[in-house]
Amino acid sequence: MKIEKKVWPEYFQQIVDGKKTFELRLNDFDISEGDTLVLNEWDPNTKNYTGRTLEKTVGYVGKWKIDDLTKFWSREDIDSKGLQVISLKD
Repeated sequence: MKIEKKVWPEYFQQIVDGKKTFELRLNDFDISEGDTLVLNEWDPNTKNYTGRTLEKTVGYVGKWKIDDLTKFWSREDIDSKGLQVISLKD
């Protein structure tokens, strides 16, 4: 399945450069390993697409709600410190 999503220019370029190898998204759509994620560069200032597009094959998909994460950290720590996503490379 192909899923299309907007990506702001600074993040789009990081994906192009190979620095950003993950996506953090609201879990408001279905996506699975093996799907194709079509990323369309979107400028939030002009509210227009730039015309640049990337297609990436989806690998691991993890889905959590904040309350699911309290088995690892307290809600207070999550609220005060936030979360980070870490990409792993060889």
